[in-house]
Amino acid sequence: MKFGVVIFPGSNCDRDMIDALKNDLHQEVITLWHKDKDLSMFTKEDCIVLPGGFSFGDYLRCGAIARFSPMMQSVIEFANNGGKVLGICNGFQILCESGLLSGVLLRNGNMQFVCKNIFLTNENSKEKKVLKIPVAHGEGRYFANENILNDLQKNNQILYRYCNSEGLCAVDYSPNGSINNIAGICNKQRNVFGMMPHPERACSTLLGNTDGKQIFSDLFSIN
Repeated sequence: MKFGVVIFPGSNCDRDMIDALKNDLHQEVITLWHKDKDLSMFTKEDCIVLPGGFSFGDYLRCGAIARFSPMMQSVIEFANNGGKVLGICNGFQILCESGLLSGVLLRNGNMQFVCKNIFLTNENSKEKKVLKIPVAHGEGRYFANENILNDLQKNNQILYRYCNSEGLCAVDYSPNGSINNIAGICNKQRNVFGMMPHPERACSTLLGNTDGKQIFSDLFSIN
């Protein structure tokens, strides 16, 4: 399995993602510049990653400008043809802006940037676990209307929810006030994934936390 990591002006988590995929998960990685278009080296079994950061300085709206990058036009086509796409933090925002995922990411409920470890439950795994994963965002409050939320629930598209260390989901345990404590979702076809927490920052024993490996295992069956 190959991973392509897209780099936008303002990306600041691309190196973290590349390092985690290469050195901790032992995967092949190809870097992709936002002005390029060629994804011919990837198949449906591979994955394109949109990393975190502040693409184009978050001007206008988080992810709104990156959505129109030449590479994103190819990523949209790749996803629509069944290819796997993962968006982390700003990447999640870009996926929502591009229409590959439903809903929007709004300013955090406390109107402040949040950077800390939080707890997640993996909603769609055979064995539910509580994972400790870092977050770092100012616009991470997931919101969607009632129809979208009902569809997400009905189709098991909610992948991760914020919780406490015991796995209890309640609004007090969300770092941003996301509706229904939603931290990550996928599309109905289950080939496009987005989440605000940063699993790539929790893959190394040197950092004292490898819970992020469970997320890559859940999504792509790699350890």
